[in-house]
Amino acid sequence: MTDPQIALMMLGLFIVFVFLGFPIAFTLMAMGIGFGYYAYFDARRMWRSFDRLEETAGTWEQWTTWIEGFFNNRIFDLFVNQTFTVMSNEVLTAVPLFLFMGYIVERANIVDRLFTTLNIASKNIPGSMGVAALITCALFATATGIVGAVVTLMGLLALPAMLKARYDPSFASGIICAGGTLGILIPPSIMLIVYAAASNVSIVRLYAGALLPGLTLVGLYLIYVIGRSILQPSSAPRPTDEEVPDIPKGKLFLMVVTSFLPLAFLILAVLGSILFGLATPTEAASIGALGGMLLAVVYRAMTWQRLRESVYLTVRTTAMVCWLFVGSYTFSAVFSYLGGEHVISEFVQGLNLTPIQFLIMAQIIIFLLGWPLEWSEIIIIFVPIFLPLLKFFEIDPLFFGILVALNLQTSFLTPPMAMSAYYLKGIAPPEVRLTQIFAGVMPFLFCVILSMVLMYVFPQIVFYLPELFYGK
Repeated sequence: MTDPQIALMMLGLFIVFVFLGFPIAFTLMAMGIGFGYYAYFDARRMWRSFDRLEETAGTWEQWTTWIEGFFNNRIFDLFVNQTFTVMSNEVLTAVPLFLFMGYIVERANIVDRLFTTLNIASKNIPGSMGVAALITCALFATATGIVGAVVTLMGLLALPAMLKARYDPSFASGIICAGGTLGILIPPSIMLIVYAAASNVSIVRLYAGALLPGLTLVGLYLIYVIGRSILQPSSAPRPTDEEVPDIPKGKLFLMVVTSFLPLAFLILAVLGSILFGLATPTEAASIGALGGMLLAVVYRAMTWQRLRESVYLTVRTTAMVCWLFVGSYTFSAVFSYLGGEHVISEFVQGLNLTPIQFLIMAQIIIFLLGWPLEWSEIIIIFVPIFLPLLKFFEIDPLFFGILVALNLQTSFLTPPMAMSAYYLKGIAPPEVRLTQIFAGVMPFLFCVILSMVLMYVFPQIVFYLPELFYGK
């Protein structure tokens, strides 16, 4: 077999092992080192280590000589260097800080206050409780970036209230599932940080580019919720005075000030300091983490147990992301060295695709990968395969990254592997069936696809803010 054929076999075996359920990070590292041992094998270098075998026959030193000879391969140097590169990456330093901010905010009892306030404030809007739930999801998802946490917490808080208010179970479930995924796209998004580290695109420009697409998607969601509530009032009945009482404007203003403004200010402070160049993403993430702790203290929700849980979850998630990077970098280096990347590049270029056709093909592949894989695995492992082709098709990596972020919304919403639906089903009342949740997310899935079409047709939605703030 030629080296490129071995590289393709390496990729095929990796996909097989993933579907068999092996841990992805360790599978990447094992296959990278295993195939890399073959790729970087140098017989002369190995036998130089065995020169002392005759002198040390029958002694303990003979065994150490064998071990030294076995490990005298450049793949082990590559693995160590890749590990150091990942652990010292300044962009990735922001990941644990944003995660810590999210976990602290999740435990600060902010969301229930926020949902209650928005529910009262939007009482006269059609589908008011759905609108309040969607906006709460958007803010909370933006602050945390953790889809499972947002969907689970909002499912415990908002879904029972919406069902009690006679909302259609399918409609209510779709709102929570779709709203919970928005943190993948809307800055400060952890996914965009990971993409920036994988693609070497400026995280600042990525955040600026993702802002309008994120708001566009939220706008489409709100249009659908309000429009359906008008056209089909039975799916979202107007709340009665008993369900949502009228309160004095002064008290409502105080509720907004104490529940909505602190979280909104924290998000805007973090995002604004990045976009306007006042702080690096890492420094802004530090501010966000400190701000999250202060919010928890102000709301009297900071306890030693919650702090310990937040630190533990942050360390666990960060370790997963970093080791995925280590495995991916090692795997990709060996795959490229064997010529696999060149084979894929030649194959795609030989299809004579237009840039639009290539984008559509790439997004379909990422859409399908989103069924069995998490977004982190797609960004770290598979997106780098497409990145070298962007220059050939004259596609801006920033534009490609925003499309991927939009596309990954679908991976959480598309049956039969819609993870948001499974998160919600795990805590929903027994009468809410999984098929109802699947039916509820489908209209929001079409909103995501519509937003991607808008990005294709009007790319300035992505490029306007980066060019306005930082030039072309």
